[in-house]
Amino acid sequence: MLEESLKAKKDQQDSAGRSTKIKRTGRMALYVRRYMRRPSAVVGLIMLLALILWAIFGSFATQYNYVDLDFVSLGAPPMTNGHYFGTTDGGADLYAMVVHGLGRSLSVAFLSSILTTIIAAIYGVGIAYFEGRIEKVGMWILDMLLVVPSTLLIAILVRSAAGTSGWLWLTFGLTIFGWVGLARVLRTIAMSIRERDYVRAAKFMGVNPFTVMLRHLIPNLGSVLVINTVLGVVSTVSSETTLSFLGLGIKAPDISLGSLLNEGQSVIVTQPWVLVIPSLVLIILAFSVQLIGDGLRDAIDPYSRSGGKAE
Repeated sequence: MLEESLKAKKDQQDSAGRSTKIKRTGRMALYVRRYMRRPSAVVGLIMLLALILWAIFGSFATQYNYVDLDFVSLGAPPMTNGHYFGTTDGGADLYAMVVHGLGRSLSVAFLSSILTTIIAAIYGVGIAYFEGRIEKVGMWILDMLLVVPSTLLIAILVRSAAGTSGWLWLTFGLTIFGWVGLARVLRTIAMSIRERDYVRAAKFMGVNPFTVMLRHLIPNLGSVLVINTVLGVVSTVSSETTLSFLGLGIKAPDISLGSLLNEGQSVIVTQPWVLVIPSLVLIILAFSVQLIGDGLRDAIDPYSRSGGKAE
């Protein structure tokens, strides 16, 4: 009888302990939950995913290729002879051109933004960690790169490309000259992180410098890196569009949203759809990425109104 009463008492204590147990939320789960609480950020993500899927699979919705010419429909308005967005004055299907141009702009933007962030993180954290003469030389290199006429050099790189490889050279040029400003920002933040006790302890224990940077410094910059990568897509799209619009970026036979705008501005009076439709696609792309960046900033910021605390 005594054993039964002790067992019953123990079961009650266990159940009470389970009922008062605090459920812990992981950091990534918390970020996702905070992000999903912001409707505008969710809308931006849906819009960007829709554009990406359209760029990948949109070409299957039409019988025309972006290089095909329909001489029966020269400068035709939208929804004419199977041309959803109409045609250019040369008879090219605008729908196929917009789909291909969107995919090309997205490829350049995402590749350049990711590579720029990686280079800036390694360089900025590296010169902040080693300090001394290495930091001085590293900052001198950054200052020198800031005065380089990047637009002119990128135009020369793209002009020297052959065929449809111009977008690769444009990505290379935007990456080479696009990481400098971010590296300066990351170096400033890493200077405060390098003074923390666990970084000093790792140095004292003789841990490899690159191991310290990869395990302790760069992960602490994760929020900055993620936000700058996303927002870097917008700035890269703007740079690519500007260069292509001025005729200094992607060239025929390849096309991008910028080159479409360049072609449409000359026929805006007679064929306004050639300029309006690519412009709308570009605006939607930039707007969606901006919404995503704002949502990520609120999700990662510990002082965000979204609330919550990571354990």
